[in-house]
Amino acid sequence: MSVCKLIFPAASELLLLSCGFQSKQRSRGTNVFVPRRGVTAPGNSTTRLSRTALRFGQRRRWRRIVQASSDDESKQDDSNASNKEDTSTSETPDASAESSSSDSSKEPNEQAGEEEKVTVGSPLPGVKSSSEAARLPKQVIDSLRDQVFGFDTFFVTGQEPYEGGVLFKGNLRGEPGKSYTKLEKRLQDKFGDQYKLFLLTNPTDNRPVAVVVPKESLEPEPGVVPEWVAAAAFGLVCFGTILLRNAPTLQLAVLTNNADPGLIAEGLLGGAITAAVLLAHEAGHLYAAKEVGAKLSVPYFIPSWQLGSFGVITRITNIIRNRSGLLKVAAAGPLTGAVLGLSVVLIGLILSPAEGQGIVVDAGAFHDSLLVGGLAKLILGDKLQEGAKIAVNPIVLSAWAGLLINAINSIPVGELDGGRIIQALWGRKVWSRVTGISVGLLGLAGIFNDVALYWVVLVVFLQRGPITPQSDELTDPDEKDFALGIAVLLLGLLIYLPYPWAFSYVLPPLA
Repeated sequence: MSVCKLIFPAASELLLLSCGFQSKQRSRGTNVFVPRRGVTAPGNSTTRLSRTALRFGQRRRWRRIVQASSDDESKQDDSNASNKEDTSTSETPDASAESSSSDSSKEPNEQAGEEEKVTVGSPLPGVKSSSEAARLPKQVIDSLRDQVFGFDTFFVTGQEPYEGGVLFKGNLRGEPGKSYTKLEKRLQDKFGDQYKLFLLTNPTDNRPVAVVVPKESLEPEPGVVPEWVAAAAFGLVCFGTILLRNAPTLQLAVLTNNADPGLIAEGLLGGAITAAVLLAHEAGHLYAAKEVGAKLSVPYFIPSWQLGSFGVITRITNIIRNRSGLLKVAAAGPLTGAVLGLSVVLIGLILSPAEGQGIVVDAGAFHDSLLVGGLAKLILGDKLQEGAKIAVNPIVLSAWAGLLINAINSIPVGELDGGRIIQALWGRKVWSRVTGISVGLLGLAGIFNDVALYWVVLVVFLQRGPITPQSDELTDPDEKDFALGIAVLLLGLLIYLPYPWAFSYVLPPLA
């Protein structure tokens, strides 16, 4: 007992205190009392038994402590021996060991030295992808997480490699527009103009993500042929097809190889009206682009034998700030072209053609457009009857062709104006679904209509998208812009959908 107290005085003291409570035990019908320390129990035999039990318990605990310490020492010796063996093995020049270490160093998630290797991931929609894996400095990634993002804007919970940059997952705090403004300012203060920030929606789970990429990856690649050369060639061909479309006699002469240059004058007025609607369309795009800070490419006029033109392809060459800006640019063109085209149609319907100057058409031709047919019935009244022949001002047909071209660009598909409006109104996921439905419907219509067939081919090969991303795709357009986009889509439907009712009812003429 004295040895135990010398070695573990505190443990022995605690043991005696813990066993020093008074208790009753039944042993052969006799009450046995275990005394507290310093208290004499009744009966020397009982005291000796309790002290013997205490000594026996202390010896057992002491053996366990000694055994545990010896086991720890043996384990420590084994680990030291294994470490020495590993060190000696690594110091030995082994070709296989070097090969395995070099392979492990090539893993994309390794952070060695000053840089972290970022593997190739999904590219930004509409942005060129790099063929080689990008390398982003590790200190840049750490600064983005710790100094740019934060609790008040975008709380980062994880990151993934991305094409040329990093995709951060997390929780968006507050309104997307205000958060983006704060993040953009911090990014500018920290890195200047080296990197570009995007707030997008993850297509897999519809949660907001932040993407940071080098600005150099957003620069457009130069084409083989300068844009203005190709655009000029397309423009000349398109001007010729517009003239042919508005000069029926010239069309017949070309088909019979009896072309007379003097017949070109027949299509000058109509061609000028159709071209004016197209130019008004592009002027609307340019004006809206200037207002929101967007840059547009050189316009490519697409020729068409049926309508004179299929419209104009104009690419957005920079990153627009938000979906509201995209909506304004996309809606301004169809809206401006529709205003001019409808104005000329109304003037042509009101002004009766001079004797021998009008074009005689069947009344059923006005069934091709719900809007134009309704206006014709409202203005002409009972002159417009089923099966009747009616003389109309030539400018009506020319402006109508411009209206149709203008409305076709409002179809919600791909990178057409209608497709951009859909993406601006409801986001990229809805745009993808609506594009698929529109392409399917155009394909079915192409079975019965050659214009629809050519148009779906044009969309699939030239305008299927994706649309260049906006910096902030999480902020919805305001109510005013939303109403503008819906109005443009409905206006396009009214122009290219057919007039379903018969012209047999009688209305008093307005002119």
